[in-house]
Amino acid sequence: MTRVRTVLFDRDSILAEDPFDPGRLRPAPGALEALGMLRLHDVRTGFVALQPDIRHGGADDADVRAVNRRVDELLGPFDIWGVCPHGPDDGCHCRPPEPGLILWAAGRVCTAATDCAVVGTAADAEAASRVGAHGILVPDRRTRPEETARAGHVAPDVLTAVRALLAGPPQGRVLVDERPIESAFGDGEA
Repeated sequence: MTRVRTVLFDRDSILAEDPFDPGRLRPAPGALEALGMLRLHDVRTGFVALQPDIRHGGADDADVRAVNRRVDELLGPFDIWGVCPHGPDDGCHCRPPEPGLILWAAGRVCTAATDCAVVGTAADAEAASRVGAHGILVPDRRTRPEETARAGHVAPDVLTAVRALLAGPPQGRVLVDERPIESAFGDGEA
């Protein structure tokens, strides 16, 4: 396996808190540091988001673009943003656990899916595994115990996930990295 060249994050569960109001949106704990480490190592970054409220009248494209711009202002610049506007019953190919959004994002940044990692929900991790990408589940309050048990790789937070990715393809099911953040910026070997 080659080194990870692009990391996609779930916008709403990993990168941003209060992601539905650009004025109240703020970076999630550890997100800025994790993105900084990836950029320091020339790894492309992007985020994906589920926005079924677009199709069901709860938000429009302008609302979603405003949130995405705010995420980019606070945490960017990102190489790619991807949005799935479909609901769980729409049968689309881009809504995780289907891998369409990952394949689209990887193609837009000219990276093979096998050289990508996806850090997010259980559905994101499953979508990644369906196309040979590295999927890492970072559980949140909505994650069910059976999803955690089923995941190929689990990290307690975004920083641990990114440190594991920078060390090479993820090894082991539960990723643990207790190093202080300063050591993660070491000699640049990845």
